[in-house]
Amino acid sequence: MNPNSKRRNFIKNTTLAGAASLITPSFTFGIVNAKNSSKKTVGHGDFIYTVDKEWGVQDPSKTPVNDCHEMVLDGQGRIFMTTTGADNNNVIIYDRSGKVLDSWGTEFPGAHGLSIAGEGNDQFLFITDPETHKVHKTTLDGKILMTLGRPKEVAGYTSDDQFKPTETAIMPNGDFYIADGYGENYIIHYDAKGNYIRHFGGTGEENEKFSCCHGITLDSRDTDNPTLLITSRASQQFKRFTLDGKHLETISLPGCSICRPVIKDGHIYFAVIITKTWDSYDGMLAVLDADNKIISLPGGSQPDYSGGTLSEPVYDGSTFRNPHDVLVDDDGSLYIPQWASGKTYPIKLTRV
Repeated sequence: MNPNSKRRNFIKNTTLAGAASLITPSFTFGIVNAKNSSKKTVGHGDFIYTVDKEWGVQDPSKTPVNDCHEMVLDGQGRIFMTTTGADNNNVIIYDRSGKVLDSWGTEFPGAHGLSIAGEGNDQFLFITDPETHKVHKTTLDGKILMTLGRPKEVAGYTSDDQFKPTETAIMPNGDFYIADGYGENYIIHYDAKGNYIRHFGGTGEENEKFSCCHGITLDSRDTDNPTLLITSRASQQFKRFTLDGKHLETISLPGCSICRPVIKDGHIYFAVIITKTWDSYDGMLAVLDADNKIISLPGGSQPDYSGGTLSEPVYDGSTFRNPHDVLVDDDGSLYIPQWASGKTYPIKLTRV
């Protein structure tokens, strides 16, 4: 069974089983009780955090969530999150304290990838939806500015439903890339107006191909040579490419099914959605240094390179349930949405 089939079956089984039978009390829909006075500490080295599982908890009758996927921070300090579902708003806006400020959008029932770009009143979002096979550019209040379906210029597609985009990366000049992580594993490059420029990738294990190109970001830490950092999640790898699609390196991270890379202050952060199987309910976060070495695993075991390569990390048994993304704010705090976790709200990790 391929990874996407496993994922679909897991979602189906999770729904049928019912949230109440799957969740321990600390993961309940949780409206309600006073916040815990003591909080667990996770992480390693200089990246230690206290865990607040109640940070984003809301009344599900007023602000329902399903599978929560990704989060971004706008110029006003508001946090935007995508969540799936046909009967609820697919974008929820939090303030930094965890209070919901607004929600909008029912046009994205499979809302997945979320990217933000622009400045001031000109900021905008890209939302990918593998369920409707579309990518939408929107204003911060939900007005749709552009919609893209499967790229007709790419011969690898013969039908619209083959296109299942999971992520976008936006360039400083307005160009953007779409990662078709649940579809045919192409990376498609467009200009700011949505005109096709090129594509690369496709499904495979070769260096220039992907096994679930789930996430993509611009890595501009080397200002003279910006690159694309792209996940090959099922292979537990990052792959680095030039902006015109030439493979540069492959970074193997055994035991880490990587969602998307997030770069902040010279470090790479990402969510490890699972470490073993899709029905194991585990996962953790990872922080990499400039040498692509994991230096902290919040929610997991101490990073171990004693054998020369990364030893597969071990889940701590309690912190996360399938974390899907990580948002890093300017204080170094982390905000974590979770997928297929029993409709839990996002968690906050405050850096110690």
